[in-house]
Amino acid sequence: MSKVTLQGHIIVPDAELEIVKAALVKHIGLTRQEPGCIVFEVIQVPEQLNRFNVYEEFVDQAAFDQHQQRVRDSDWGRITVNVERHYHIS
Repeated sequence: MSKVTLQGHIIVPDAELEIVKAALVKHIGLTRQEPGCIVFEVIQVPEQLNRFNVYEEFVDQAAFDQHQQRVRDSDWGRITVNVERHYHIS
């Protein structure tokens, strides 16, 4: 099986920036503990505070799919419903 990589960025609405930043800490911790997670980075861009660069690596498609399902069912998924996602998956 092949490694799955996701890279891109999210844009957070001004009104939701603080709640998203607070929830991000838990989201990163939970994701890094998932089976199959190799790398998970979400970094706020200093020059554009609403933009967060995202880079993820999972060991295979199954691990990535499990991550996506967990996110949909999580607090993070509910908190970030209005976040714009711009990703490329390979």
